[in-house]
Amino acid sequence: MSVATKRFATIDVLRGVIMVIMALDHVRDYFHIDAFTGNPTDLTTTTPALFFTRWITHFCAPIFVLLSGLSAYISSRNKTKQELSIFLIKRGFWLLFVEIVIMSLILTFNPKYNLILLLVLWAIGWSMVVLGLLVRLGYKWIVGVGLLLFLGHNIFDYLSPLSGPADIVLKILFTSPGTAIPLSTTHIVVVSYAILPWTGIMLLGYALGYYYRQDVTILTRKHFLIKAGIALLLIFVVLRGVNLYGDPSPWQEQSTGLYTLLSFFNVTKYPVSLLYSCITLGVGMLLLALLENINNRLIKFFAVYGKVPFYYYVGHFLLIHLVCMAAFLLLRPGEPIADGISPFLFSPASFGFALPVVYGVWAAIVLLIYYPCYRYGKYKQANKQKWWLSYL
Repeated sequence: MSVATKRFATIDVLRGVIMVIMALDHVRDYFHIDAFTGNPTDLTTTTPALFFTRWITHFCAPIFVLLSGLSAYISSRNKTKQELSIFLIKRGFWLLFVEIVIMSLILTFNPKYNLILLLVLWAIGWSMVVLGLLVRLGYKWIVGVGLLLFLGHNIFDYLSPLSGPADIVLKILFTSPGTAIPLSTTHIVVVSYAILPWTGIMLLGYALGYYYRQDVTILTRKHFLIKAGIALLLIFVVLRGVNLYGDPSPWQEQSTGLYTLLSFFNVTKYPVSLLYSCITLGVGMLLLALLENINNRLIKFFAVYGKVPFYYYVGHFLLIHLVCMAAFLLLRPGEPIADGISPFLFSPASFGFALPVVYGVWAAIVLLIYYPCYRYGKYKQANKQKWWLSYL
């Protein structure tokens, strides 16, 4: 196996692993009985099993964004700076369109678009636009801006709240845990992903591409990934222990040792904090190093998903919501499909199941979408010359 092939395989496998885990959280959103009435990371009401179900999926978005930046660097080997810049900017705006027009419809099944959800594709899209602009300035600019955003964005936790349009802009760019912007009395936009902290992760993913050049040996790359992974985890432990910077929600001693441990690891995703990024990406770096030497059936299974991330992302959400709709119509015939609490049609707050059922539906969804991903991956591989496939 060539070095180039090995690199792509490693990235695809890790991306596939986190995409499979990602589906667990999305199935929970539609099928868990407490999805809209409870918070799985609220230590006053959660259980260890429910906390873990949510917490393990924390690794998905940051690793996915990091690998998106890494993939952008790898694709740059066949493009000029101008070509790469234009491609990233165009792809970024395409993802914004998909988020607003396609994903909002798939998530809600509401053709009136009363609610537009701006989630991870929103963050990735704008991050690609920023990366596309910085590519023209050079690699050092990307590294510098990436580190500044990654390490420094939590400084906004200590600033006094703003008001008016400035407050909305600050929330959208840096601090929003979920900002609702009314367009009218019947239409709302919810910005759930603050843009620039995620941009920092993508820029560092692009910077990581330096160790995926043709002249870098696998051993050199592994040593760097291991050292970087350990360094990020040490930063997490030290800053979390000091409890002063890196996350807007400090950990606190709880009623039991187990819940105190859960509090220590209960880092903030909305907006993504430095400590959240450190623990998730630290583990991600170590997994990238580990996967260099593994090649078995399970690895090939995950690679099928990782090779078609856009197709999987859109497809698995559609499949989850369709299965949820079928279950609701079968088990709750004649009942209202909306209740004013859940934003998803056919998934009212009173409809749902216990956690074991959620895990069962998750396994079924992952297996059901395997063959479509496999076939599409084969089609994409055989039709590389079709430019539009690079956007899917």
